Amino acid sequence: MIRSLLYVPADSERFVAKAHERGADAIVLDLEDAVAPSEKLKARTGLAASVPAVARNGAQVFVRINAGTSRADAEAACRAGAYGLFVPKARDPQALVQLASYLDQMEREIGRQPMRFVAMIEDAGAVFDARIIGKASPRVLGLITGGEDIATSMGAEPTPEALRLPKLMVHLAAKAAGVLSLGLIRTVADYRDTDAITRAAREAREFGFDGATCVHPSIVPILNEAFSPSAAEIDRAKRLIAAAEAATAQGKGAFELDGKMVDEPVLARARALLTRQRR
Repeated sequence: MIRSLLYVPADSERFVAKAHERGADAIVLDLEDAVAPSEKLKARTGLAASVPAVARNGAQVFVRINAGTSRADAEAACRAGAYGLFVPKARDPQALVQLASYLDQMEREIGRQPMRFVAMIEDAGAVFDARIIGKASPRVLGLITGGEDIATSMGAEPTPEALRLPKLMVHLAAKAAGVLSLGLIRTVADYRDTDAITRAAREAREFGFDGATCVHPSIVPILNEAFSPSAAEIDRAKRLIAAAEAATAQGKGAFELDGKMVDEPVLARARALLTRQRR
């Protein structure tokens, strides 16, 4: 279960030093937008130290690579022990296959598990290919829509209204591909309106998103709470399963609980929630 993913500039010693204390399920060390061009090489070289540093409390560590230097960035992340890569501007499924092939031999030499990919859908054309991108390689763990980039691609402002359709299209593509769907139906750049972020996180959970990224540590607890099953949800799921077992023993299919009809789709959601709660 990855509820919260905190972006951290990979070249910032101050932010890297504190990242493991923030309570995020995952840290995304950013080599791309958060790092000035003159500092990118330093940030990449520093992954050998920054990856283990941010992983100290057990967070999964991803590295957001640069589109133009993806192989060099990916190799540095791989050798540093990062769990996976955020692959920006993912458009061509074959590019993911080629990146996976590039990593295969290196991982065998090092003796480590294959890295996972989160493909970032960041232009209008990629939205329509998102399902294919999600199924491009077994390494693809999830899809996420880059709000600022997709809005620019559309010639739009990154308002929740403008982002709703493309983000939901990518969300459906992720579910169809059987990978994680990450994000909120809003941009991550505006992190000061915590009330709006809280509402957006709850909405995303209701839509079936699995978790979301953030650029400020103050948002981490909001995401962790929103994407975690509540005590009431867990209790109801357990009662549903128990009632289903009793109904089956009596030779019944659908049954009623708390004044509502219960059938297999309802039970499937209850089982999924309990599985999520145990992770």
